[in-house]
Amino acid sequence: MTLQVVSMIISAIFLLIRLYSYAIIVYIFMSWIPGLRESGVGRFIGKIVEPYLEIFRKIIPPLGMFDFSPIVAIFVLNMFSVGLAQLINQFILPMFH
Repeated sequence: MTLQVVSMIISAIFLLIRLYSYAIIVYIFMSWIPGLRESGVGRFIGKIVEPYLEIFRKIIPPLGMFDFSPIVAIFVLNMFSVGLAQLINQFILPMFH
């Protein structure tokens, strides 16, 4: 496998992580508009993000009307992305130099 192929795979992984973060944000905003989560798009996004958000809802219960678990979920996803970038820079990319 060449460096170019590896770079493309790595870029695709980081793009998917970023898109997933955006999907979580869109899903959060969908809760502000009545009935939007029950639409086809809302159900589709819910199927994608709810399993991940549920992990954090078990740890961080809502405070009144406010659910802070999506904020923590996005933060953890971003920290995972940073850690993954460091691992790639330390272990994978040096194999091609």
